[in-house]
Amino acid sequence: MSFSHLPLVMEIEQQAYPWPWTEGMFVDSLRNGHLCYVALEEGVLVGYAILYVAVGECHILNICVSPRRQNQGLGQKLLEYVLAASVDHGAEKALLEVRPSNVAAVALYQRAGFEQVGVRKDYYPAGSEREDALVFTLPLGRV
Repeated sequence: MSFSHLPLVMEIEQQAYPWPWTEGMFVDSLRNGHLCYVALEEGVLVGYAILYVAVGECHILNICVSPRRQNQGLGQKLLEYVLAASVDHGAEKALLEVRPSNVAAVALYQRAGFEQVGVRKDYYPAGSEREDALVFTLPLGRV
């Protein structure tokens, strides 16, 4: 991902989530050296992922496929790619948070072998409320 991808990334982010990341969050990730990937299909941006690796752990911050391209296996391919890339950067374990209401993402992570290890109370904004986050991990020796 580069700064030139941000308009399309923001378009997908706003279509995919009721409480999307801000452009500033993506800019911060790019500037801070996070691993930022885009998924292109025939030159068209169809998804992206943001993660960082530190002390042997990959923390997946954001992974998204365009709503028009969901349910076609692209999320699984993108997840497999970023997990392999994180191993190349020294990760031995992956960690992520996901909204319980994001049923499709929870199912994707469970199919990939992630296991829930906790709950972060009131982690996500949800309008005037807050939503918990389910915390999942995956030992990367299984990738």
